[in-house]
Amino acid sequence: MDSLTLLAPAKINLMLHIIGQRADGYHNLQTVFQILDHGDTMRFQRREDSSIRLQGDFPGVPVNSNIIHKAAQLLVPFAQQPAGIDITVDKVLPMGGGLGGGSSNAATTLLALNTLWQCQRSEDQLAAMGLQLGADVPVFVRGRSAWGEGVGEQLTPLELPEKWFVVLKPEVEVSTAKIFGHRELTRDTSAIKVAAFLRSGGQNDCENIVRRLYPDIDSALVWLNDETENRAMLTGTGACIFAPCDSHEQAANIFAKRPKNLRGFIAKGVNFSPACV
Repeated sequence: MDSLTLLAPAKINLMLHIIGQRADGYHNLQTVFQILDHGDTMRFQRREDSSIRLQGDFPGVPVNSNIIHKAAQLLVPFAQQPAGIDITVDKVLPMGGGLGGGSSNAATTLLALNTLWQCQRSEDQLAAMGLQLGADVPVFVRGRSAWGEGVGEQLTPLELPEKWFVVLKPEVEVSTAKIFGHRELTRDTSAIKVAAFLRSGGQNDCENIVRRLYPDIDSALVWLNDETENRAMLTGTGACIFAPCDSHEQAANIFAKRPKNLRGFIAKGVNFSPACV
């Protein structure tokens, strides 16, 4: 096989509970990752030399600092084929939106090159490599909607209802470090069981701080909550927000009425990543 074309999907966090801060500065979380059927299209074409070439729109990110390039480099020592590749990314997911776009790109690169370069790395090995790149990469490597604990890398697959989602992004950029470093961030939410989430849902502990610091996100959430019977939420630290819908028609109707300053898309929640099936 010389080439692969894969969809690197988005994710949303259906809840994000912060249950404590670790000695290393990271936070212990409980979260639910919902994979979506919408994302960036990635094309991989094997080269006969050892060059790794990346094409795509990544403003302000040098090639050698790009998480996709870093993912490819991790597999070079295991390549049974010449470790060269042309990677082209049709980028549709906003950077810094809380949708896991960069993490998904990195995970999809690991999956694709493991095949094209015949690296023979197991899913567990690829997930461990992905964790070196970011806490959200393993869920995309494993390719399942999941319950996450630790920093988000301890994953238990979940069978979630395949709802439709309206996903919107206000015209702001949110600093994840700023949110997780904020002195008023809730860090002591009580741990819950999966059954409690499935019965009653959960909240995003970052949302209150984000809404106070970024009025445009607050306004967008107010609007979206007024338009849906289901509670709209922030995903991750934002800037994207979402609302679940029972049908494509319902999602499309809400999306069509969105204010002009909100970009976004509608997508279906899926239990298996399109990059892995």
